[in-house]
Amino acid sequence: MKTRAVVLRGTSTSRPYSHSRPVEVEELTLGTPREGEVLVRIAAASLCHSDLSVVNGDRVRPLPMALGHEAVGVVQETGPGVHRFSPGDHVALVFVPSCGFCEDCAAGRPALCARAAAANGSGGLLHGPPLLTDSSGQPVHHQLGVSAFSEHAVLAQESLVPIPDDIPFAVASMFGCAVLTGAGAVINTAALRPGQSALVYGLGGVGLSAVLGARAAGAYPVIAVDPVQEKRELALRLGATHAYAPEEATAAVRELTRGGAELAVEAVGSPKVMADALAAVARGGRVVSVGLPAPDRVLEVPALAFAGEGKSLLGSYMGDAVPRRDIPRFLDLWRAGLMPVERMHTGTLPLTDINDAMEELASGRAIRQVIDTSGLLTG
Repeated sequence: MKTRAVVLRGTSTSRPYSHSRPVEVEELTLGTPREGEVLVRIAAASLCHSDLSVVNGDRVRPLPMALGHEAVGVVQETGPGVHRFSPGDHVALVFVPSCGFCEDCAAGRPALCARAAAANGSGGLLHGPPLLTDSSGQPVHHQLGVSAFSEHAVLAQESLVPIPDDIPFAVASMFGCAVLTGAGAVINTAALRPGQSALVYGLGGVGLSAVLGARAAGAYPVIAVDPVQEKRELALRLGATHAYAPEEATAAVRELTRGGAELAVEAVGSPKVMADALAAVARGGRVVSVGLPAPDRVLEVPALAFAGEGKSLLGSYMGDAVPRRDIPRFLDLWRAGLMPVERMHTGTLPLTDINDAMEELASGRAIRQVIDTSGLLTG
């Protein structure tokens, strides 16, 4: 079948994206689902900084590539061996299609699935090579097994989580990456306990989701740090109790918490911010890093912070989530009013405006823009 999709053919750091147009909407041919695969009509896809990291080359991926990794949709067709899904099911798309059998999956760490990492790194799917081809018949790679900036996508069934059909698509689209990563870092990786203090650096979609996770977990105080005033104000509306600009944060946090926060989440992808976070936590405190720095960036911190002060620096990929467990429970928290992710929604755009959307995100003006890929949002 044919599908319109956003394709990246060469990385670009030229700004503004709205003028340089690093990606274009192309008509591609999409193969039919193979064993264990599902055809999904994409209803809503959110734009994430990880997408920008592929465009500017910070995250090296095989090109050409059809972009988009955070989305929801409706099942259209299932391949042989698929028994958990049927046409008409609403599903959240997950960018790590955990196999369920490797050592990490067996140990309860599906976000670190080795087979998924290999498939994602190759630009293929968990069950085989790419199913997308361009007008000249050349293969087009999948981004993280999803490629959601498209009218339709074929995914491994392991990339799908069923969701209730009364959840608005624009809301549900944020749960497959931003909420899993940010809230998961607080709840899963850090195992934050009620009454502990939490500090979040970087208030994009992932950082604000960490604020929501800290609030839902009963943290106090919940401190948000970002250079953009509007983002600090939004963090306060989402449940942060205090918000600071970076230059005032360390001193303010130490005074507010009488020595340092018990947990800091770094959602910027900056070694300097990681170091700042380590300095701002108390003795015995933890820093969880979820940001994605460029591969050549190096972190330098005082070595004595670890054995001498008992501090910990933890990495967290996809919030150490178990998507089939965590997406439903996070949606339950949304129903209860404890994760109002709709407040992060800063615009809905058609597929053809993807370069404008990238520019809005890169400029810091947007948090989570939702791409109406196939008209299901607007009818």
